[in-house]
Amino acid sequence: MTIAENINAVQERIRAAEQAAGRESGSVQLLPVSKFHPASAIREVAACGITLVGENREQEARDKAAELGDVCGIAMIGQIQTKKANAVARWAAEVHSLDSVRLADGLNRGMALALERGDRTSEILPCMIQVSFDGDTARGGVALDGVGELAEVVEKHEHLALKGFMVVPPLDADPTKVFAELRLLTDAYANQLHRPLKLSAGMSGDFEQAIACGSDIVRVGTAVFGPRPVG
Repeated sequence: MTIAENINAVQERIRAAEQAAGRESGSVQLLPVSKFHPASAIREVAACGITLVGENREQEARDKAAELGDVCGIAMIGQIQTKKANAVARWAAEVHSLDSVRLADGLNRGMALALERGDRTSEILPCMIQVSFDGDTARGGVALDGVGELAEVVEKHEHLALKGFMVVPPLDADPTKVFAELRLLTDAYANQLHRPLKLSAGMSGDFEQAIACGSDIVRVGTAVFGPRPVG
């Protein structure tokens, strides 16, 4: 199957999950994850009307962003070292893996520097806070008891905007419970900030469950791009 056919198949599954959950058709965004796939594959995705893809590795994402230009935006969804914040701020359309105050500070400084140097024109970097449901922050994410402080910091920064929250369920956890609790957390902060916030939850193997629990963005790789290239 072609990438276009794969996208149609995944979108049909998303629409079916929306309908089963009683949600509005088209309310869930597909975020294709292009890790290890070439920029040419992202061009095929963009030709289907998709404007944002996810990448896990900074250097790979940076190279693809440079090659693609305005064809398709790239969201950083993998862990980011604080020392890479300046680099990420130059190319990222969005960041979905914000997990510390230090990283937020670094991204805001990086945005200011990138704007000063003319490396980017958009003055705001939409960010999603990645939540570590079990508190194992080595896997990425901020522990639940640190979410409030980080959200406050993002709100105060000139060049960052809180878009919502992202979660990857721990391997030994019930994903439905994780998704449902993060939906509650997202809604609580949306009420506090008086604006809608998004939840990014669910990948290839569980995105129907995530949609049933209220996910707004699902991250899908292989089902869109096919198996990852070897070597």
